[in-house]
Amino acid sequence: MRLAGPTSPLRHRDFRLLVTGTASSALGNAITPVALAFAVLDLGGSATQLGLVVAAFSLVQVVTTLFGGVLGDRIPRRVLMQGTAAGNAVVQALVAGSLVAGFATIPLLIVLGAVSGFLSSLSRPSQMAMTRLTVPADVLPAAVATRNLLQTSASMAGYAAAGILVATVGPGWAVAIDAATFAVAATCFHRLRVAEAAPAGATSMLADLGDGFREVFRHTWLWLNIAMATIYHLLYGGAQDVLGPVVVGEGIGREAWGFAMAALMAGFVVGNLVALRWRPRRSLYAGALLLCLTPLFPLAMALSEVLAVIVAAAFLHGLGLQLYDVFYDLAIQQHVPADKLSRVYSIDIVGSFVARPLGLALTGPIASALGFTDWLVVVALVMLAVEVLVLLSRQVRTMESAPRR
Repeated sequence: MRLAGPTSPLRHRDFRLLVTGTASSALGNAITPVALAFAVLDLGGSATQLGLVVAAFSLVQVVTTLFGGVLGDRIPRRVLMQGTAAGNAVVQALVAGSLVAGFATIPLLIVLGAVSGFLSSLSRPSQMAMTRLTVPADVLPAAVATRNLLQTSASMAGYAAAGILVATVGPGWAVAIDAATFAVAATCFHRLRVAEAAPAGATSMLADLGDGFREVFRHTWLWLNIAMATIYHLLYGGAQDVLGPVVVGEGIGREAWGFAMAALMAGFVVGNLVALRWRPRRSLYAGALLLCLTPLFPLAMALSEVLAVIVAAAFLHGLGLQLYDVFYDLAIQQHVPADKLSRVYSIDIVGSFVARPLGLALTGPIASALGFTDWLVVVALVMLAVEVLVLLSRQVRTMESAPRR
């Protein structure tokens, strides 16, 4: 697969700057959770306190992402992205400094984690909306796939390096790398030169957000996919993060769960590589069909004790999910007006992930009552049902990708 051919989005300066910035921060953001986990434990923290540090970041992100979407359609996205990346560089530098200098406390890490989550939530919708401003329309499908590929690869590299960095240089210096990646991102975003539309006349934040929701509900395919994602993440998050390590890690072996997660990541990468070259005419429908591969993973965890079966199912889950994500992202890029794009992305992000914390909290009690295997089968069947429901939508089946020009 060629990333730098004559039709590659990487030939465009602004796109190179955008993906360098987003991939750089994705690399650092994969390192920091691992480093912070060990930092909290080194400070004598419990699993509950570690959960509070992680939850502070996640909760603030969910609460403020809608605000970030409104801002992304009100002020120049480049300015917002640059400012939040620079702010996060400072925050992570404070975290790193507190750990290296020895004055870190768990309450301090919770507060700084909340600030970092706030800044990240402001920027993410704008980063996604910026893609179509950096390349010509005919290159947009490859641009979406390339952006996803580079961010996924950077995250994989970050997770792989995190344990080594913590063991060799310590959590503080590992977080310092995250601060440096945000500084790189801020520099890249500062150098962007894109033509952004002038914001509309001044209105209230709630009015702007209402316009975003009206745009979402104007497209059946859009709100239907968001509703499906809400149920998907409500159920699957606990199946993977709570039950997987127990059912596979304890049932077959802890190394088996590591192989399964590696296969999942490999599926993401292969999915992105396929999306670089494959251009189905009805790409959203193709993506929705491939998403129906995802129930295979929880089903394999429930019904098989053969490692090869579980690894194959994890790979197919990652492959189908990533191709769906790319084609769904492309549909948003091509069919939502530019002046509402950040708000729509923010509503999509919040709607997709708002139920995940609840699912993580409820998975243990429900699975203990019903039985782990039975609950994993239920999860797989409900996932398949909501995915098929999306396929029944006429808009999903018939909507075509914007023609190449």
